[in-house]
Amino acid sequence: MNQSTRVEPTPPPQKDGAIARYFRFQELGTNFRTEVIAGTTTFFTMAYILVVNPGILSAAIFLNESGDLLGELVIATAISAAIATAIMGLLANYPFALAPGMGLNAFFAFSVVIGLGIDWRLALATIFIEGIIFILLTLSNFRAAIITAIPTCLKRATAVGIGLFIAYIGLSGDPAVGGAGIIVANPDTTTSLGDLGQPATLMALFGMLITTAFIARRIKGGLLWGILATAVLGWILDIAERPQGVVAWPAFPSDLVGQAFVGFSSINTTNIWNLLAVLFVFLFVDLFDTIGTLSGVGIQSGMIAENGELLRANQALMADAVGTTLGAVLGTSTVTTYIESASGVSEGGRSGFASIITAALFVLAIFFIPLISAIPGFATAPTLVIVGVLMAGSVTGINWSDPAESIPCFLTILIMPLSFSIAEGLAVGFITYPLVKAFQGKAHEISLTVWILAAIFLLRFILLAAGVI
Repeated sequence: MNQSTRVEPTPPPQKDGAIARYFRFQELGTNFRTEVIAGTTTFFTMAYILVVNPGILSAAIFLNESGDLLGELVIATAISAAIATAIMGLLANYPFALAPGMGLNAFFAFSVVIGLGIDWRLALATIFIEGIIFILLTLSNFRAAIITAIPTCLKRATAVGIGLFIAYIGLSGDPAVGGAGIIVANPDTTTSLGDLGQPATLMALFGMLITTAFIARRIKGGLLWGILATAVLGWILDIAERPQGVVAWPAFPSDLVGQAFVGFSSINTTNIWNLLAVLFVFLFVDLFDTIGTLSGVGIQSGMIAENGELLRANQALMADAVGTTLGAVLGTSTVTTYIESASGVSEGGRSGFASIITAALFVLAIFFIPLISAIPGFATAPTLVIVGVLMAGSVTGINWSDPAESIPCFLTILIMPLSFSIAEGLAVGFITYPLVKAFQGKAHEISLTVWILAAIFLLRFILLAAGVI
C-alpha cells in the first residue's frame, strides 16, 4: 500500500518586525505604541535639562564672557544625552535615559571651576578620566557587584526614596521662573506650603488634577498628555512665556569639542591634589547616584532578579560610563542615568526602544530649542508627583516588623529627598543596615562586600566632617 506523502503545514508569517524582535517586545510584554509613548514621556519630563544644564555650565565655560558658549552647550547637552541614551537602549535594552547630571553640573561650575579656580578645560579632563575609570570598573564587574550586594530591602527603599525625591522636585521650584511653587523655602521652618494664589502654582495644581484624571481613566500616555495640556493652557493664559519660535538652526560646538584633551596640558604639581579631590567627589557621587537610580527604577520596572541582581547590569553601566567619557569630549559635565526615566516606565516602557525614542527626540530637539525650552516647570511637576506615587508602591515589599529592615530603609527613604541626593540616602542605609544586623547578633548574615561598602561610606562622612573633602 502506497503511503501518502505527508505535507508539513506552512508556518504562519512572522508578525513581529525586526524592531520588535531585537528589543524583545513579546518577552517583555510591550509593543511599539507603548514604547513610543514611554520614550516620549521620558523626554518631555527631562527636556528641561536642555535649558538648565547650559545655563549652569555657561557661568564657568566661556571664552570671553559668561554665556558666550551657551548655544554650543545646548548642542553638547543634547548630543551627549542622545548618544548615551541610545547606547543604553541598544546595549542594555533598558527604557532608561541619560543626560548631564543635575547637581554634578552645579558642582562642576561653581565649586570646581569658579570656586577652586580650575580652568574649565582641565575640569573637563577630570570628567574624561572619571569616565575612563568607570569603563574599567564596569569591565571588571565591580559596579555590577555593588548593585547585587545591595540588600533587597534597600533596593526597595531606594525606589521609594527616589519616588519621594522626584515628587519633591516636582512640588518645589520658584513659581517666578515657572516652577510649581507648591513647596517653597522658609527661613523659619526650612520649607513650607507656597502661595496657592500664584498663577504658576495654580497651573501646577490644575496639571496635577488633569494628569490624575488621565491616570485614573487609564488613558494611554496620560503623563505625556498631562504635560502638554498644562503647558498649552499656561501659554494661552500668559502664565508662562509663549515659545518665541519653533525652529532654530544649531551652532556646532567647535569651541567645546576636544577641549578636555587640551586640559591635560594644564595638569601640574600645583593643582594635582585639588584635581584628585575633585575626581574622588565626581567618582563617588556619580557611582552611587547611578547605582541607586538603576536599582530603584529597576525595581519599579521588574528588572531586578530574585537574587538581587540587575539584569544586564554591565551593559547599562557601560552606557553610563561611555556617556560620561563622550560627554567630556563634547564639552559637558558628568552624564548619568536620570530618575525621570521612571515616568516612561510608569507609562509601560519596558524595552530599550523607549530609550531610542528618547534619544531621537534629543537629536530633534536641537532644531526645536525655542519650543522645547518654553515648556514650563509647572507643566512637568504633576508628572513627577504621579511617578512618585507609583514608585512608592515598593514600600510594601519591606518587612517593617524587622528593625534590621525598617530602620535602614526608613532612613534611606527619608534622607534621599531631604539631602537632595540619592547617593547620601543610599550611604546612610548602607551604614545602618549591617550595624542593626550586628546589634541583633546576625553579623554573620552580612556579606563582606556590604561591610566594606559601609566602611567606605562611613569614612567619607568622617572626611566630610573633618573638611578633608
